[in-house]
Amino acid sequence: MTGRPREFDLEDRLDRAMRVFWRHGYEGTSLADLTSAMGINRPSLYAAYGNKESLFRQCLDRYGEGPASHVRAAMAEPTARATAEHLLRGVIAVTTRDEGPGCLLIQSALTTSAQSEPVRAEVRARRLASQEMLLARFERAREEGEFAPEVDVLDLARYISTVSYGLAVQAANGTDAAALNRTVDLAFRAWPD
Repeated sequence: MTGRPREFDLEDRLDRAMRVFWRHGYEGTSLADLTSAMGINRPSLYAAYGNKESLFRQCLDRYGEGPASHVRAAMAEPTARATAEHLLRGVIAVTTRDEGPGCLLIQSALTTSAQSEPVRAEVRARRLASQEMLLARFERAREEGEFAPEVDVLDLARYISTVSYGLAVQAANGTDAAALNRTVDLAFRAWPD
């Protein structure tokens, strides 16, 4: 025996849920908020996405594939500097949109209770994975001769990651894209020759 076919678009409803988590964070989002935004009832939510934590993880995946896809795209840039610039300008584009503002990976789970530790750990792991991806790109650039031997690419990856997440926090504070772009210009004054 098979159940009734779904009467809603899974991807569209996932996008709606992502926007709610993005605006209100993991703990600030209730199941009522989700079902209302998604236009489905609780049994349908559970059947399609699992529990709230499972839905949140799917929203994180969706965020990485959609609004934050600039992170992976940046890794394909021809130089390390172009990679860093693509990444930082992409952060500005994403975090100053009406959907946020800010970054889902920053806003959603920094302050959570002990019972939400798995969610916080998941978000932290994703942020660290992005930094590791950047480090790998910079290591490749060092091997290709883009950096002098004394340049510490781990420190550089941490620096760019710190600027990236700082931009997201400033965007959440209401700083506009023009001001954030000037911050990126200033950050690149520290780029190693």
